[in-house]
Amino acid sequence: MQKEREVNSSDQSREQDRNKKLNEANPIHQWRIISGARIFFVGIGGISMSGLAEMASHYGYVVGGSDMHSSHRVGLLSDKGIEIFIGHDADNVKRFSPDLVVYTAAVLSGNPEIAYAKEQGVPVMSRAEFLGHLTENFSSVINIAGTHGKTTTTSMLSMILLESGLDPTVHLGAEFRPFGGTIRTGADFSLLVSEACEYRRSFLHFRSTTAAITNIDFDHVDCFKTIDEVIDVFAEFTDRLEDSGNLIIPAFDSNTALCLERVRARRAAAGRPMPRVITTGHEGDTGTAEEADVDFYAKSIEYKNGCPSFDVWHEGRSIAHIDLKVPGIHNLRNALTAIACAALNSGTPEGMSRALFAFGGAEGRFTVKGEYRGATVITDYAHHPAAARATLQAASQIPHNKTWVVFQPLTFNRTEVLFEDYVTSLLSCEHVIFAEIFSDREINPGTISSSMLAAEINNRGGRAEFYADKKAILQRLDSLVGKDDLLLFLGPEDIRDLADELRFD
Repeated sequence: MQKEREVNSSDQSREQDRNKKLNEANPIHQWRIISGARIFFVGIGGISMSGLAEMASHYGYVVGGSDMHSSHRVGLLSDKGIEIFIGHDADNVKRFSPDLVVYTAAVLSGNPEIAYAKEQGVPVMSRAEFLGHLTENFSSVINIAGTHGKTTTTSMLSMILLESGLDPTVHLGAEFRPFGGTIRTGADFSLLVSEACEYRRSFLHFRSTTAAITNIDFDHVDCFKTIDEVIDVFAEFTDRLEDSGNLIIPAFDSNTALCLERVRARRAAAGRPMPRVITTGHEGDTGTAEEADVDFYAKSIEYKNGCPSFDVWHEGRSIAHIDLKVPGIHNLRNALTAIACAALNSGTPEGMSRALFAFGGAEGRFTVKGEYRGATVITDYAHHPAAARATLQAASQIPHNKTWVVFQPLTFNRTEVLFEDYVTSLLSCEHVIFAEIFSDREINPGTISSSMLAAEINNRGGRAEFYADKKAILQRLDSLVGKDDLLLFLGPEDIRDLADELRFD
C-alpha cells in the first residue's frame, strides 16, 4: 500500500482562504468586458503560462511578463512583441503598469512582483483562474482531465477536430509540433479544447460543456493526503459540468467509477440531473464492462512495432479503423477518449482515422530523438510510477536488444510518499540510471534522494545506479549502450533535455 503523507492542514486552510479572497476581490467575469487590458504574467516562460500569454495577446490584451531565466519559449514570446523581463523585481510591474497580474503555481511565496501589485491594488489571480476566465468566453469547452494522458489525449482530440473541418482553439501542457508551440488559436470563440489539471484544484475554475477523465491515480501529494481526496476533487470537477453536458470516462478505471458514484450522490442531493455519461473500453481488459455496456469500444486489437491498430465500435457498429503511430495500450485508451470527445462535438469518423494515423505525439510524450551508438533514443514525461509502468510496457513491444533507462523523479514530496511504488515500477528494468530528484517548487528537505531508490532496487535484486552529476550519466551511457538498444530518458524536462547532449549518429 502506498504511504500517505500528512499535509499541514493550517497551510492548506490558508491557501483556500487566500484563493477565496482573491476570487471575491477579483471576480473573473469582470475581465471579460475589458478590451485591451494590460496583463503581466509572473513566470511567463512556463509551459502553460507561455501559451496563455500568447492566447491573451491574440485576443487583444497587452501582454508582458517575467521569468527567472531566458529560454526558447521566452524568446518566442518576445518575437511576438510581448515585453519580457528576466528576473523577478517589483520595478518590472511598476514599469509595465498592468491592470491584472497572473502568476504560476511554481512562483515561490514572497515574490516581489506579486507583493508590489497587491500593495498598489492591482488585481492578482492564479494561472488557473485566468484560464477559467478564458473558458467563459467560448460557446463550447472540452476539458480533458485525469492523472495521466491529458496532453496526449488533448493533442489527439485537437487533430481529429481539425481533420473534421473544425477550427478549435487549443491549450496544451506541452509543445506540439503541428502548432509550433503549446497553443492554437481559432478564428472565433466557438470551441476551446484544453487540459484540465487537478494540481491545487486548478480545474475547479474551469467551465466545461464536455469533460473527460482519462484515469484517476494518487498524485500531487503536496495537495492531497489520500487517493480518497483525489477522487473527491475529481467528483467536484465533474459536478461543475453543465447539466446538459457530456462526461466521458473509462470503463476500466475503478477510481473513476468511485468518482461517478459521488457525483450521482451530489446531484441527487441537490435535485440536479446527471450529465450524459459516455464510457470507453477495449477487449482484453478484465476491468472493462461487457461490450454492450460500453459506448466506444476497441476491438480486433493488433500491434505493429508496438503501436496499436484497432476498430472502434459505437452503437453496435464499427465507425472507424485506427492505426496509431504511438505505442502502448495507454495510447489506445487515450485515443478512445479523444474519439468519444470528438464524436460528441462534430468530429467525423474520417477525421478520426486520418488524424490518429498521422499523430506522432506531443513533445516529451514518447518522443523519438534519434540514434545514439546505434540505439533508439526516446524521451517521455513518465515521472509518476504509473506513467513509468505504461511507458516501459509500450517500449517492451518495440523490437530491440537491451533497454537502458535514465530516470529522474519529479518533486521531493512525491518521491517520498510514492517511494515503494517507484521501486516496484522500476524494479523490472534491465538497467536504470537515476539522476537526482528535480523540483522547482520545493526546498530540498534532505530526507529523500534518488540514491535511496537506486539502493532499494539493488537490495531487491535489480540493477540501478545513481549519479549526482548528469554529465557523469552521459559518460556512463557511452560505455553501456549498443546497437539496436532502446535508451529511455524518463521524467521532467530537466532530464529529457539531457538527451539532447548525446552525440547522435
